[in-house]
Amino acid sequence: MSELPTKGIDEKFCADCGSVIKAKAEICPKCGVRQMSRPLSINLGPLAANGKSRIAAALLAFFLGGFGIHKFYLGQVGLGIVYLLFCWTFIPYIVAFVEFILFLTMSDETFNRKYGQA
Repeated sequence: MSELPTKGIDEKFCADCGSVIKAKAEICPKCGVRQMSRPLSINLGPLAANGKSRIAAALLAFFLGGFGIHKFYLGQVGLGIVYLLFCWTFIPYIVAFVEFILFLTMSDETFNRKYGQA
């Protein structure tokens, strides 16, 4: 089992490859991809290596989960399309509400292990 990368206070994760780089770095020294600055200063908790937030996923599951928006956010496009196809049955709404509760009760480590792959 591989260790999850940890970052210091003056570091961030590369938006493309997920490696730890300096917070002020404009270009990742590992993959060479230009880093975009975050326009919002809203703190939604710790981010996974790929930049996904557990709290953001939970909020998307609660408000737009019936349409599968949280699945698209987490990179599970196939499941997002299934949610869209069956949204008229209200079953995705129920499943998304359960997932909302699971996201809220899930630890950050579990979320990173399950959804944080870069």
